[in-house]
Amino acid sequence: MDIDLSKLSGNSVYHTMVQSIVPRPVAWVLSDNGDDSLNLAPFSYFSAVSSAPPLIMLSVGKKPDGSEKDTLTNIEQREQFVVHIAHRELAHLVNESALGLAFGESELEMLGLATEPFGNFRLPRLKDCRLAMACERYRVDSITENQAMILAEVKSIYVADDIVSENDGKIKIHADKLDPISRLGGEEYSLLGNILTIPRPR
Repeated sequence: MDIDLSKLSGNSVYHTMVQSIVPRPVAWVLSDNGDDSLNLAPFSYFSAVSSAPPLIMLSVGKKPDGSEKDTLTNIEQREQFVVHIAHRELAHLVNESALGLAFGESELEMLGLATEPFGNFRLPRLKDCRLAMACERYRVDSITENQAMILAEVKSIYVADDIVSENDGKIKIHADKLDPISRLGGEEYSLLGNILTIPRPR
């Protein structure tokens, strides 16, 4: 089957894309509502961009009513946010945090999630996540009137002690112990399966 995206509706293009680009890592993003409450939302249009500087990318669409999503508003206005990589036991909570709440209502309170201080970073991190990245807005680009791309610089990374080791000065984050969830199409998520180790050609 050849699928000509130019002949599909926007909704059909989206569904085709998210089923084709799999698996996608999930960024569980904590941001500041500016009123002493915190927002938490998942995004799977998410990837690394650069190591020098250390940049990541989030692509954020609009709400169903056409208004800007709270995460984008918060990052545009207050710059700092935290990206978490959630593991399988948190998958249902990640999914529940996608529920659209009124601005200022906190998904953390709704889901009973606890936070901990994140070093010297202004915002906390989720206590139950094994990996978190303290991020600061680098720039925001409007891709279309309905989609924005956020580039963020990663300032520091928290990694739980029991999923990391060090050998000859090199840090190794054990993917099997991180056990991240990833996104497929529709209502499907993926869990980490077998890890294939293939040495680089020399």
